[in-house]
Amino acid sequence: MSRRLLTIAGALLFLVCGASAQTPSPEAMNAARKLVVTLKITDQYRALLPQLLLQLRPVVAQDRSEIERDYDAMTAPGSEIYAPFVAAMIDQIATVYAASFTVDELRQIEGFYAQPAGRKFLEKSDALARASAQIGQDVSQKAADELKQRLIEALRQKGHKL
Repeated sequence: MSRRLLTIAGALLFLVCGASAQTPSPEAMNAARKLVVTLKITDQYRALLPQLLLQLRPVVAQDRSEIERDYDAMTAPGSEIYAPFVAAMIDQIATVYAASFTVDELRQIEGFYAQPAGRKFLEKSDALARASAQIGQDVSQKAADELKQRLIEALRQKGHKL
């Protein structure tokens, strides 16, 4: 699972916990759905479905070739088996976004991600997140090593045996 998907899922879970019980307006839901599509969240979900269905295959087909053939046909990419789940996911995520932002804010966010700079940011966000995490780990390790040495020296100067 990509780091971006985990980040989005975590953010959505956080937002769901803090979201108000008030139902968003239809205008807010439309703007939020448009943002969800622009962010390509559904593409990430669709990429996970084949893995899920592949895991279910042995349980459902029970190693029977005639069932496996029909199962494969029913779960082929592009089949309608995915549609209700994708639609439900879009609506649920859109509800979270609509409850978290005003209609104007949703439109501004969607406008940014629809522009070349926003699309480029989406394309590079996984690599940027990985690079940023690595930099954070590297700097933290260097800081820990340096601070350890400094503290040991300072404590030795105070007469402590280390």
